[in-house]
Amino acid sequence: MNHAITPVGFIRSPFREKFAVPRQPGLAPSAIASIVLDGDANNEDTLRGIEQFSHLWVLFLFDQNLEQGWSPTVRPPRLGGNERIGVFASRATFRPNGIGMSVVPLKGVRKEAGKVIVDIGSCDLVDGTPVVDIKPYIPYSDSITDAVGGYASEAPATLSVQFAEAPLAFLARDKDGSNKKQVIEEVLAQDPRPAYKKGKADPKEYAVHLFNLNVKFTVEEPSITVTAIETFGD
Repeated sequence: MNHAITPVGFIRSPFREKFAVPRQPGLAPSAIASIVLDGDANNEDTLRGIEQFSHLWVLFLFDQNLEQGWSPTVRPPRLGGNERIGVFASRATFRPNGIGMSVVPLKGVRKEAGKVIVDIGSCDLVDGTPVVDIKPYIPYSDSITDAVGGYASEAPATLSVQFAEAPLAFLARDKDGSNKKQVIEEVLAQDPRPAYKKGKADPKEYAVHLFNLNVKFTVEEPSITVTAIETFGD
């Protein structure tokens, strides 16, 4: 039996592409985002009472991956991208139904230009991601103190992030430069490169789209250097 899922809204976030999106929520706490409700869900009554909760579960679609299909096994970056495990033993984006979930702090609810908007923090979602459901996070049932995390039992190691003079000067001229710098640091500290690149000499200059910026960087472990920042969009 087939069941259709209609998104209830979509994400607005600093992440303009999949590359460099944090692999889990909470790794870039300064990345503030919003859920813009749509269709029948764009109704303030749908959120009545939500302010009682500090955090939310956001269920969404990996819409950029749906057409590429899925595989019964995947190579998690946490295992170096070499070892295969079952797709249901991972949080890989290539899944049978393309559904993901994130737990995020609730920052507030507002209405703007006829749209009901839920502001959230610690986002790990690409701008434009379809949201299929929102649920309150309930501490007594959702937080399991003696849970075992398998190969992902600890937070990933991070690299130090430094800025060359030119990108620092660029951000100093931006009225939101302080927050953007913080987000850039938190995102790049996770080392967004493919797993097979890590632990090896890597002379390549990379670039990632955050906000309306094209952020260029190089990696010489254990450090990442932001070499340039350019405006690429509105």
